[in-house]
Amino acid sequence: MKVMTAQGGMTMKEMEEYIRTVTTKGQVTIPAEIRRLLEMEPGDKVVFRVRDDTVELQLTTMTLEDTFGAVIPRHQPEDFADLREIAIEEHAQKVVAEMKE
Repeated sequence: MKVMTAQGGMTMKEMEEYIRTVTTKGQVTIPAEIRRLLEMEPGDKVVFRVRDDTVELQLTTMTLEDTFGAVIPRHQPEDFADLREIAIEEHAQKVVAEMKE
C-alpha cells in the first residue's frame, strides 16, 4: 500500500506502509524492504522516537562517546585503588574463613 504524506507540512512525499502483527511478547518483525533500506543487520540497534501520535524508527550506531555518562558511579568519583583494596581484603577474609572450616 502506498500513501502520500506531507513532511513538515511542506512537500508531499510517497512512502510505503506495512502492516504487521504484534506478538504476545510485544515483538514486531521489521519488513525486509525496510531492513534493506536502512541497511540493517542482525544485532543492530534501533531508536524509537515518539512525537505526538507518530513513532519514528531509526537505525543507530552507538559509540563509546554516546554511552559516556550513562551509568552514574555510586560515589563521585570512584577511587579504583580503594575498590581494589576492598576486593582483595574481602577475598582474603573468605579464604581464611574457608581454611577454618
